[in-house]
Amino acid sequence: MKDLSDERLIHLKGALFLLLGAFASALLLYASPTLQTAALLAIAIWAFCRAYYYAFYVITNYVDPTYRFSGLGSFARYLLQRSRSKSDHA
Repeated sequence: MKDLSDERLIHLKGALFLLLGAFASALLLYASPTLQTAALLAIAIWAFCRAYYYAFYVITNYVDPTYRFSGLGSFARYLLQRSRSKSDHA
């Protein structure tokens, strides 16, 4: 698949992700309108954001600056390859 390079489409994609997340969150809170559901949803969103930051910013800037990720599948392959190469050297 070709990399997305049109700035307008990149912004549109980001806005669509934001709308999708807001819609799914609203539906979840509508289905279970409790403080517990809202708190757990907020914690889950925060944790996934931190995991995404780790996968793409921390790894490329602090762990392995030579590696560039193209998505979460790429990150999973990277982790598997690193764990295999470490176990081969052990």
